[in-house]
Amino acid sequence: VLMPGLINMHGHAAMTLFRGLADDTPLQTWLTEHIWPAEQRWLNPEFVKTGTQLAIIEMLRSGITCFSDMYFFPETVAETVKTCGIRCQIASPIINFPSTYAQNADEYLHKSLELHDNYRHDDLITTAFGPHAVYTLDDAYLTKINTYAEELNIPIQIHLHENAQEVQDYVQQFGCRPIEKLQQLELLSNRLQAVHMTQLTSNDIDLLHTHNVHIIHCPKSNLKLASGICPTTELVQQGINIALGTDSAASNNALSLWDEMRFAALLAKIHANKANALNAQTILQFATQNAAMALDLHDKIGSLHVGKYADIIAIDMSSPESQPLYHPKSQLVYVDQSPHVTHSWIHGKLMMENRELKTIDYATIKTDLSSWHQRIAT
Repeated sequence: VLMPGLINMHGHAAMTLFRGLADDTPLQTWLTEHIWPAEQRWLNPEFVKTGTQLAIIEMLRSGITCFSDMYFFPETVAETVKTCGIRCQIASPIINFPSTYAQNADEYLHKSLELHDNYRHDDLITTAFGPHAVYTLDDAYLTKINTYAEELNIPIQIHLHENAQEVQDYVQQFGCRPIEKLQQLELLSNRLQAVHMTQLTSNDIDLLHTHNVHIIHCPKSNLKLASGICPTTELVQQGINIALGTDSAASNNALSLWDEMRFAALLAKIHANKANALNAQTILQFATQNAAMALDLHDKIGSLHVGKYADIIAIDMSSPESQPLYHPKSQLVYVDQSPHVTHSWIHGKLMMENRELKTIDYATIKTDLSSWHQRIAT
């Protein structure tokens, strides 16, 4: 099978170095007691470079030709992306809290604008603003980000309605749901990429439809953290665009969109109590055409048409796991195809041939990877 390369619409690539560090814990515990303290201790450009390299290797080997990243030291991510030759949207993080990358929201925002200036004409890299969430950034900065996004015509990616506790705490503190706050601040638009969205009322869905907001569904991460289930069937029925993301390897353990497609399909069926809730064709579109739409790159990637960039993958469907082959689209969604992606091209350049990567070699990062493992484990 030759098909468009898969597009991973949400992740934190460098967090591959935290894979398996804090499994089997709920979201807020996972963040506040494990991940954030680990980031405060270990985060630096070298960490981001090695972690991003590992993530890119994993994604390329599973057929991902474009990914969206939201993490600290995005300049290092950009340099790594350029060296490897993969396509990427870099959503620069903006948050109230200090880190080893920036001391306050002003500095995060300034660095976001600088990154955009440096890569605004790049063939492989597009930029976005990445405010972490409504509960980790003041309204004034969300408004400022929106103003810049309108002026520069670039997307905003934000974690939104990730779990019930987040929504309940926000309502108790501010008297409205997070999505209602974004409406008040005029952030709801077709530039907004809303990640997770597991807690939605009918009014929330109406707002998403009215403002053409893009939903980034991360089914495996949501399940592992017991965050909830995004009501994809209802969203599709309303004509709302849905794409897929893996989230980080720290909350998912794998960066496979084949996994996400399969989980998205199965979750939709059980949530709607209908075996035909979302079919294989729709799920494949989540990972290709819909993602390109969310990136505002649908005229360049996401499908195989003359005039678009040659972002293409080849899958060997002759393996025992894929036989007999009655319906190729169903087999792509319901059988794990990660080990069977044989070739990939990005922007017309051969990136993988018979499972051999051409621009990055796992052996070259193993020493750095081992060093980080030993330090973090102690």
